[in-house]
Amino acid sequence: MSLINNFPSDGIVTVNRVILKPQYTVEDLEERVSMLCENVKTYHSETGFVGGFVSLNLGMISNEGSTVGQAVASPLKSKEALIITFWRSFAEHEESHRSASFQPLFKKVLELCENGNEEIAYNMLWSGAAYSKEDAEAAQAAKAKYAHAA
Repeated sequence: MSLINNFPSDGIVTVNRVILKPQYTVEDLEERVSMLCENVKTYHSETGFVGGFVSLNLGMISNEGSTVGQAVASPLKSKEALIITFWRSFAEHEESHRSASFQPLFKKVLELCENGNEEIAYNMLWSGAAYSKEDAEAAQAAKAKYAHAA
C-alpha cells in the first residue's frame, strides 16, 4: 500500500520551505497557497501532478527524535510551512511552473516569504500507510516468532 495513491515508484517529491514575513499571517498563507494548489490540481492533474500537502510548524520539537540538544519549542512556530508535492517526473513539474496560470499565483505566495524560495526535488525511497489493527498484530506476532531466527 502506498501513502500517496497512484504515486509511481520512480516519481519525485518537491519540498518548498516558506518562512512568513512578520507582516503576514497563517491565514494569508492558507489563502494564497490554496489558490495555487487548486490551480495545480485543475491544470496539472493530467500532466504529472499526483498529490501534495502543506504543513505548518507546530512549534514542538521532539526530544525523542532529535539529536541536537533538548529544545522544547521551535522559534518558527506558526511562521514556517512546508509545501510538499508529488509528481510523475521532474520535467512535468518544471513544465507546470512555466504555465501562464501558475506564475501569477506563485508570485503571490512568494510575496509572503521571508526566505525567498528554493524548491528541492527528491526521489521517493519509501512510503507507506499504517497497518490495520489486524495486520499490526500479525506483524508483531511474526517478529516475536522469527526475530531470533535471523
